[in-house]
Amino acid sequence: MRKKDKIGIIEKLGQKIPDPVIIFILLYILVLVVTGIFGGNTFSMTSADGTSVSYEIKNMFTAENIRWIFSNAILDNWLGYAGGIVGTILIVMFGIGIAEESGLLSALIRRIGTNISDKLLPFVLVFLGIMSNIATDAGYLILIPLAGLLYVGIGKNPLIGMAAAFAGVSAGFSANLIPATVVDVIIGTNAEAFASSQNIPFVSYLGKAINPMTMHYYFMLASTVMLVIIGGFVTIKFVKPKFEKQKYIIPSDINVSEFAVSDKEKRALWWSGAGLLTALAAAALLGFGPLSSYVDETGKTVTPFLDNIILIITFIFFVPGMFYGYAVGKFRKLSDMVGAMSKQIGTMGYAIVLTFFSYNFLSLLTYTNLGTYITYIGAMGLQTVGASNSPILLIIGFILITGFINLFVGGLSSKWMLLGPIFVPMLYHVNSSMTPDVVAAAYRIADSSTNIITPLMTYAGVVLMYMRKYKPEFTAGNLISMMIPYSVIFMVSWTLLLMAFILFKIPLGF
Repeated sequence: MRKKDKIGIIEKLGQKIPDPVIIFILLYILVLVVTGIFGGNTFSMTSADGTSVSYEIKNMFTAENIRWIFSNAILDNWLGYAGGIVGTILIVMFGIGIAEESGLLSALIRRIGTNISDKLLPFVLVFLGIMSNIATDAGYLILIPLAGLLYVGIGKNPLIGMAAAFAGVSAGFSANLIPATVVDVIIGTNAEAFASSQNIPFVSYLGKAINPMTMHYYFMLASTVMLVIIGGFVTIKFVKPKFEKQKYIIPSDINVSEFAVSDKEKRALWWSGAGLLTALAAAALLGFGPLSSYVDETGKTVTPFLDNIILIITFIFFVPGMFYGYAVGKFRKLSDMVGAMSKQIGTMGYAIVLTFFSYNFLSLLTYTNLGTYITYIGAMGLQTVGASNSPILLIIGFILITGFINLFVGGLSSKWMLLGPIFVPMLYHVNSSMTPDVVAAAYRIADSSTNIITPLMTYAGVVLMYMRKYKPEFTAGNLISMMIPYSVIFMVSWTLLLMAFILFKIPLGF
């Protein structure tokens, strides 16, 4: 079968998969039907402390349980899920909204990208791609076309630079140097909820308490460095030799200087630097002052600064963005900043719809004990085939399964809410070293690495459109063929890095 035919099959299969919202609605109905059939059945599982706990599958068609559905649908099951994760995500978007809508993040990308040597350019583009993920769509809409212009400017095939940028933005999606990003919040807070729903201890694989928003920070920091080096290497050794001698065109509507940073923007960047220093100073005063750690009356160490890291990070984004916005003239009055935050929140409309149905489904799965029963069946099956003796095989298996699913079902949060509530407790019951932080880290690797080789990824068509400006005959098959070396090498090396962390007992985060 030709590669083009295989890609066509993937596209056709993907088009038949319903929207994740529809999937969760159907799953909700399915759970209700299953509880009506199996309600009243009991089973036993071994808890984290070694004791046996009995569970009963609840029939959701009783009057009491129907009342539970309606009474808890909005406040407890949606807005209150995982300690109010919906609100946490929206708060993060406040700070990012100011930084992005002010033009600060765009100016930073353009400023850095236009002031580097061509030898370092592939590495810098991968790095900027990884870091751009804090600003949602900025990497796809700004960095990738900018990468093409930069390569045109130095007389090289623009597709080379665009491939490096695409690899960083999409295949390196989960990595970052900044803690408590939106991805960290979604993965970490939900992982904690998945674990607590079945009484799985939310501790690291080293047995230490972790913060859901920073439980992968050390691993993500190391991942960023590794992916930048590997991404630059793949660009130079695989992509550049293939494309540097190929012909390309420069359309008349392409202006190589259109992404240049103006003098006004350069001055505003200095002001944003002052804003960053101001924000960091204020955060330090809080961290060593009223938000410093202390021991309460029960002898427990309380860490207010880390417990409120989301608000701190939001503030650190907010202040430089505000300084830049006023300096560049984007913000002239306070209402302009309100508009910037509102616009960013507006982009979260789909996420709000998705979380309503997905969180209600997950709450139903927990309440009925069906989630626990699925964990029980899966764990028994894996133990039967001897998988409990090999956590490494469990990690590799989970990464391969998730990576394959990612070819057909896009969206980090929707897949995590489908796979997480099953695999987080299941893998722990199979082998107690498969703690929530390890499973979540494996998920991040798989979800990111295969983004660039599926035509069903949200921005695949946009990236293809950018590349066709320079090479009109470029196809989706060409794009996938170009990106396969990044995907395979990223997944293999990233998996090995996770294993190295576990082998040498390095904490994934804090």
